[in-house]
Amino acid sequence: MTKYLISIIGPTAIGKTALSIKLAQHFNTEIISADSRQFFKEMQIGTAAPTANELAGAKHHFIHHKSIHDNYSVGSFEKEAIVKLEQLFKKYDVVIMVGGSGLYVDAVTKGLDDFPSVNPNIREQLNKQLETDGLEALQNQLKELDEVSYHTIAIDNPHRIIRALEICIGTGKPYSSFLNKPKQQRDFKTISIGLTADRELIYNRINKRVDIMVEEGLLQEVEKLIPFKDLNALNTVGYKEIFNFYNGEWTLDFAISEIKKNTRRFAKRQLTWFRKSKDAMWFDYKTETTEIINAISKNLSND
Repeated sequence: MTKYLISIIGPTAIGKTALSIKLAQHFNTEIISADSRQFFKEMQIGTAAPTANELAGAKHHFIHHKSIHDNYSVGSFEKEAIVKLEQLFKKYDVVIMVGGSGLYVDAVTKGLDDFPSVNPNIREQLNKQLETDGLEALQNQLKELDEVSYHTIAIDNPHRIIRALEICIGTGKPYSSFLNKPKQQRDFKTISIGLTADRELIYNRINKRVDIMVEEGLLQEVEKLIPFKDLNALNTVGYKEIFNFYNGEWTLDFAISEIKKNTRRFAKRQLTWFRKSKDAMWFDYKTETTEIINAISKNLSND
């Protein structure tokens, strides 16, 4: 019997969590999270992780299962998620996956691109270069070595830039040349459900969500994490801006406005990434759940 992974995609603050719980309840199944920021147990408010009530609505996996002190990569997640899916598919014909981290969603549904090993000293050198010359210098270097990647990866994410550059330098070939090669086939079929809305509405929902985070104690959450602010997990929207406030570099109002701006940029990148999913069925975020369930059921019965 064919097994199905229903993957719920879309920009941040669009309502993916709520839909995933309704679908899990309808199909009497469990949820895998593919949100790379919600893996870390120390980061609850700033990542908009599911609340206790939401977690009680359906069994979730890969929420707060790691610490910010753990080294955890997309490759590790892919391996663990596939093992978990194998276990779940013994009990269920359908499993739900939800998350806005496009690379992590693709890792599960399509598999990761295979990159050759490169000298670890290259990454070390690039990290030093980031500290001394800043991100823009690395961005310009990537533009010279691999213009395709420069225009397609998250250009303001230093980890992504350094990863692309270390492959370019270590292999002498563009990072982009290793992408989209044939990958291992999955033992399940994926049905992708995308939620969307007019861009202005998405941006308004983001702004409102950030205000709610602040009301719910974002500043107190970030303050506790100040001793660890240099960890990779905390170099992310909603945390780095508040660190700048606590450092005395920014006012609180400016820090909050920067969180909103950077989250809106993130949502724009998410939409660009997910729009590449040619087989996804897209729905307005206000669409009745029954309509989405009907569309999924048609796909299930057509097999």
